[in-house]
Amino acid sequence: MKRLSWALLAIWTLTAHPAFAQAQDALSIIKKADEKLRGETSNGTMKMTIVRPSWSREITMKSWSKGTDYSLILITSPARDKGAAFLKREKEIWNWQPTIDRTIKLPPSMMMQSWMGSDFTNDDLVRESSIVRDYTHKLLGTETVNGYDCHKIELTPKEDAPVVWGKVLVWIDQKEYMQMKTEFYDEDDYLVNTMLGKSVKQLDGKTLPSIMEVIPAEEDGHKTIIEYIDLAFDKPIKESFFSIQNMKRVR
Repeated sequence: MKRLSWALLAIWTLTAHPAFAQAQDALSIIKKADEKLRGETSNGTMKMTIVRPSWSREITMKSWSKGTDYSLILITSPARDKGAAFLKREKEIWNWQPTIDRTIKLPPSMMMQSWMGSDFTNDDLVRESSIVRDYTHKLLGTETVNGYDCHKIELTPKEDAPVVWGKVLVWIDQKEYMQMKTEFYDEDDYLVNTMLGKSVKQLDGKTLPSIMEVIPAEEDGHKTIIEYIDLAFDKPIKESFFSIQNMKRVR
């Protein structure tokens, strides 16, 4: 009994320490936000608008995902890009270009490159890194973003994690665990991009921002907007759906 009492006292002392409790709270908030956005599976239709000072361009696409290891994105318009696809299977990422009948495996060095000419990177779209697994989490406090009371959390990459950012700050709604704002910093602690969640709606029974807007810090007049036209969660999708062969024929 003495041994048990001392063990319980040690556990209580450790978990009562503010730094430990804070880390646990921050991690649980990040997990809830990530799980809500992903679901067991998801599939939907999106429109991406690339805005530049003198022009803008729209791209529509379909997407499918299963957990954190499998995702597939198919471009449906404009005509010159129609049929192009991006596939993630565990740690492998592939791109299919039907106009040249070529499949390309993307190396890790390409994760920071622009995706389809937008302000999103390849890593943003296929999510090679995980905000739960690849970062440590620190709760900085609370702030209001667009009328939503949010937890402000700092994400610092773990050593050797496949992460392209030096630091990430994320604001998550306290009630619905929506990601309302995210700031991405480079290794020198300079702000690179800000992502804002807007137009909160019901998407397949979940309260989520239906628009994600990315704004580069040092490029005036540049931004990229992704709008979820429809989104469904937890519909059965087999792992075999996420194959190189299916990437070439999916419609």
